[in-house]
Amino acid sequence: MEEYAREPCPWRIVDDCGGAFTMGTIGGGIFQAIKGFRNSPVGVNHRLRGSLTAIKTRAPQLGGSFAVWGGLFSMIDCSMVQVRGKEDPWNSITSGALTGAILAARNGPVAMVGSAAVGGILLALIEGAGILLTRFASAQFPNGPQFAEDPSQLPAAQLPSSPFGDYRQYQ
Repeated sequence: MEEYAREPCPWRIVDDCGGAFTMGTIGGGIFQAIKGFRNSPVGVNHRLRGSLTAIKTRAPQLGGSFAVWGGLFSMIDCSMVQVRGKEDPWNSITSGALTGAILAARNGPVAMVGSAAVGGILLALIEGAGILLTRFASAQFPNGPQFAEDPSQLPAAQLPSSPFGDYRQYQ
């Protein structure tokens, strides 16, 4: 049960890569603005200039790192959908674990296992929260009473009797 429609798999990779880049750039820009402001010399002009310099140097790098993570995650997720033939939370959890392991491969097998565990657990928490929110939202709006059929469309034998007599005699 999918709550929103997503792009087909080849385009999903590009979409997720761009979304991750945007998220990393905006979040990194905010974080670097605060960090640059705090680490600059005293004075409002110096602090604002330091904040802007930190944003210009680090925010695009963080956006690129997020884009790599999002692109790799989506490629693995699309591969899992193709191999397994179904789209469920296990694909995302496995994709998060494999993405963490691949990105930590340069640091050795111990780091790969640790990053895989963190990626899998993080995606399991995200998927679990999504499932809980979907169930909670659907419980808030239960199905209402079903409406009866239009009496004018029912056959003559099934028409309900009117307390005012047969109104069709005046037609």
